[in-house]
Amino acid sequence: MMAPLKLSASLSVLALMISSQVAVAQAPDALVAAAKTEGQLSVIALPHDWCGYGDIIEGFKTKYGLKVNELNPDAGSGDEVEAIKANKGNAGPQAPDVIDVGLSFGPTAKSEQLLAPYKVSTWATIPDNAKDADGAWYGDYYGVLGFEVNADLVKKVPADWADLQDPEYKNAVAMAGDPRTSNQAILAVYAAGLSAAKNDATKASEAGLQYFAALNKSGNFVPVIGKAASVAQGATPIVIRWDYNALADRDTLKGNPEIKVVVPKTGVVAGVYAQGISAYAPHPNAAKLWMEYLYSDEGQVGFLKGYCHPIRFQNLVADKKIDAAVLAKLPPAEAYATAVFPTLAEQDAAKPAITTKWDSVVGSNVK
Repeated sequence: MMAPLKLSASLSVLALMISSQVAVAQAPDALVAAAKTEGQLSVIALPHDWCGYGDIIEGFKTKYGLKVNELNPDAGSGDEVEAIKANKGNAGPQAPDVIDVGLSFGPTAKSEQLLAPYKVSTWATIPDNAKDADGAWYGDYYGVLGFEVNADLVKKVPADWADLQDPEYKNAVAMAGDPRTSNQAILAVYAAGLSAAKNDATKASEAGLQYFAALNKSGNFVPVIGKAASVAQGATPIVIRWDYNALADRDTLKGNPEIKVVVPKTGVVAGVYAQGISAYAPHPNAAKLWMEYLYSDEGQVGFLKGYCHPIRFQNLVADKKIDAAVLAKLPPAEAYATAVFPTLAEQDAAKPAITTKWDSVVGSNVK
């Protein structure tokens, strides 16, 4: 099984504290009744092919009979927070009840008093260093950066970051975002650098820029944002992206072409996403019920079926709640054993270092 979650213990103390009364999880029947009275839930930025959200949303609707209003599936974390701000006095359909954001956005949203604290009934099984002590935000799933490879075109599948520098991968390697703006791409640079710097976080950003400068100079780097279609067509036969997106593409493409998903041997960088309830949620009880569903065994296994490691993974394994067939579709458990979870401070330091120096050091206009 996978090694225990290695989130830095500093995450919980990085959250800016505001005094608030934490809502206690209501008895299921009472909460369900209150949510049904409200009648619906408004979610935002939940594309159906991301972490199994399509099936998770349908499961919630079927189980509780609530309508789910899906706002802007392609929004980013910043857009979600802005949607709360823009709809503080709006009880209409454009106001999100809940958000699912990159980890660093949780403490920020809390500091701006945009989140309503709530502790789900499974709260004790969420690792302490992956949740806010007051219940304002809590990690829900995570994945690692890996390589999505068109195995019909790439006969020698790369196993590590250093392999991508091989001349045989000329015009083959892309990222799933622009490293000047995309968090996923920024962390890809960080991960490559962490591998080159032998896990020295203080050198990862600069080493990552130098890595991609060399990759670009050799002609191996393709300055195109890689997607399932570009992988299948051969325009970007190797794409660096979250493993759960790559695994979902493997299913979508159904062997045409064959997709290999590789977790690199070194520089294994993980990213956590977090949930929160809007302090201005028009449907606060439906929001609480949604959180109860996401953090239930059913909801957490739903994330795993979508190839995202649920935050309660170790608890589910210990209680034998995960079907062996689900685990068999994931990369080997030992591939995740060395995963590094950058702290919020490390991410905050890496972002400007990479975004502001990409043009001067690497000189590739990704678009």
